[in-house]
Amino acid sequence: MINKISKTIHNKFSRFFRFIFFLRYLFGLFLASIILFLLIPYFFDYEKRSEIFKKYLEENYNLKISKYEKIEFKALPIPKIEFKKVLINFDQSPIELNTNKLTIYPKFFNIYNSKNFQSKKIALFGNNITLETVDLKFLIKNLITQKNKLYFNNLNIEINNRKKLLAKIKNIKFENFGHNKNKLEGYIFGKKFKTELNKNLTIINFKLLNTGVNFEINLDEKKTKNSTKGTLKSKVLNTHFKSNFDYNEKLLSINNSLFRSKNLTFNNNSILILNPFFDISSNSEILHINTKVFKNLEIKKLLEFKNFFKQINIKKKVNYSSKKFNQNLIDKLDLKIELAYGRLNYFKKISISDNLFICFGNINLLEEFPLIFFDCSIKSKSKQDLLKKFNINEKKTNKNFNLSINGNINILNDKINFKKIIMNESYKASKEDLKYFEDKFEEIMFDESFIKIFNLKKIKRFIIEIS
Repeated sequence: MINKISKTIHNKFSRFFRFIFFLRYLFGLFLASIILFLLIPYFFDYEKRSEIFKKYLEENYNLKISKYEKIEFKALPIPKIEFKKVLINFDQSPIELNTNKLTIYPKFFNIYNSKNFQSKKIALFGNNITLETVDLKFLIKNLITQKNKLYFNNLNIEINNRKKLLAKIKNIKFENFGHNKNKLEGYIFGKKFKTELNKNLTIINFKLLNTGVNFEINLDEKKTKNSTKGTLKSKVLNTHFKSNFDYNEKLLSINNSLFRSKNLTFNNNSILILNPFFDISSNSEILHINTKVFKNLEIKKLLEFKNFFKQINIKKKVNYSSKKFNQNLIDKLDLKIELAYGRLNYFKKISISDNLFICFGNINLLEEFPLIFFDCSIKSKSKQDLLKKFNINEKKTNKNFNLSINGNINILNDKINFKKIIMNESYKASKEDLKYFEDKFEEIMFDESFIKIFNLKKIKRFIIEIS
């Protein structure tokens, strides 16, 4: 019975089994062909073929290989051609890219096609670039906006301004295809960041992770060759900033900007000249300010940036007008600041009701113990009304009050030196008087730190003490 069943199966399905056995040999032949297809390229002389690959990279990616240590073929996990220890140049730019490994992934049948070589993508591993700020736009244009498939792993960029370091961006990962298309991540200032770009590369979203820092840039699609325009919105913790900008290689113009936080709100217009020298011209209008923000300002830490002060020139104007129903001491403030080669000149005019305070002077921020030189005057139609602003009752009759003070302050040692004090042209302080005023000022006003001398209670106490 069993024999009959076996013969029946054999007769009816013999062709099927023969086909299955045939496929076994066909599969084996196919597998052997694939193995040979991948192994034979190991015997090619890639040094002779290197010019083909170099030409392809230059024509399709604008990557010109100047030097390399070694070139080889690898079949697994997928076929690829690798250049080791590569120096890459770009046409029309002095930028040099040092790469540990440049990998070309050829289209499958292009492994053997030298004349019409094409690749699916290229990848660069362990990369270092040093460039000037003027070359940054060129780099973005040739890498970020690259149409052919490109992947960077561990890209380090050092950005300089006239050979002086501005920033280092490390461990950048970027690809312009696939699931992570137009996404960058890396480290800047020791913090990890992530950046996303839209399809047209006109919207840039940047996040500095775990810091509360993020911003969005919207670029104007109608940009010119020499200019990039757009808008910037940023958030840093609880502060918000938005602005229009216009950038070219020589200057950055910031217009209609608004900074807003709990303690400070102001609008601003600035022009930053980038070449040939770094120069800033800025006008600001303070809309709201809480003077308590100055309490956390540390002068000593600020003066640690001496090298920065050497390199920049600043012209700054600040205006403030108190709102009608605010009970602020100051009604109006006009402040002008000029910084060049570390020397800061200032002029400020403060209006309190009908009383005018004018002060000008300078400070050399590069000195070991900087001195603020000041020449100040107070002009008031009524001494009695002026003192009322400081909650001091003056029993004497109203009369004009004019005061001139000249001297300097050592902001690190909390010392003051009065050179001249004249009141109403009828009183000129003697040396003994000047010494007395200095002692009382240091005792009352410098009991904490320099920045905390702008305290209404202290000013009131000092005035009462010397009256």
